[in-house]
Amino acid sequence: MDAATILWMAMLMALAAALYSSVGHGGASAYLAIMALFSVAPETMRPTALALNLVVATFAAASFALAGQTNWRLLAGFAVGAVPAAFIGGGVTLAPEYYRPLVGIVLLLAAFRLFWQPERLAERPLRAPRLAITLPTGAGLGLLAGLTGTGGGIFLSPLIILFGWEDARKTAGVAAAFIVLNSAAGLLGNLASVERLPPSLPFLIVAVFGGALLGSWLGSARLPRRRLLQALAVVLVIAAGKLLLS
Repeated sequence: MDAATILWMAMLMALAAALYSSVGHGGASAYLAIMALFSVAPETMRPTALALNLVVATFAAASFALAGQTNWRLLAGFAVGAVPAAFIGGGVTLAPEYYRPLVGIVLLLAAFRLFWQPERLAERPLRAPRLAITLPTGAGLGLLAGLTGTGGGIFLSPLIILFGWEDARKTAGVAAAFIVLNSAAGLLGNLASVERLPPSLPFLIVAVFGGALLGSWLGSARLPRRRLLQALAVVLVIAAGKLLLS
């Protein structure tokens, strides 16, 4: 990969990290989309997305936790099933002809999530979910995280909001910590994949960490984040189309 390509990827990933971290997400779906646009090999995409996700989500999770905005009991209800499932998913090697369409579908779902902001719709009393709900939901999202290189938080947060399990800010705290656990478990599930990390990874890590710092400011600034996230959704749709049609 030439220097110009790496620079473009780093700039786009920094922007994605800023936008995603501002709402408590790690940005894996955007990193996968960006790598797909630059035709990065599937065996490199998954561990790279998990590694970058881990960096950004850890920063976001720490920020929410220090602010007292993480519902640890709710997080545990989902994480108990998610972490072992993400570990198992991380250990499964999918052939490119299966990995590309699976990630393409995930990117389309993530794009839909960015277009549709459920926190604007859910104004209902909060109630804690039963373990019969959180355990299988967490396991399903954890498995998806391990298989694709995402963290699962972008799908968990709208569920929490829509069903009134927590308010929007604490939902972001739960989602960020959930992503950290799934990303770490996914990488541990297939340590051999670490060998496929690109030489440019340190440069990309610096870029997304800088983006996460910017995202912490975006989270409190009066910027049209809704429109920015929807613009990012368009990128996800384009990348999904490239993966599904390749």
